[in-house]
Amino acid sequence: MAEEKKEKKIKPYKQKKSCPKCGPGVYLAEHKDRRSCGKCGYYEKI
Repeated sequence: MAEEKKEKKIKPYKQKKSCPKCGPGVYLAEHKDRRSCGKCGYYEKI
């Protein structure tokens, strides 16, 4: 029986936007119509 090796598909890293109030290390969550910070509540509409 021949073994088939499956190649792993590597997705490119998506650069996240950091929160302008909290600074680097705290990223904004991506929603359908906005980006929001879970720590301070900052949000911006897309």
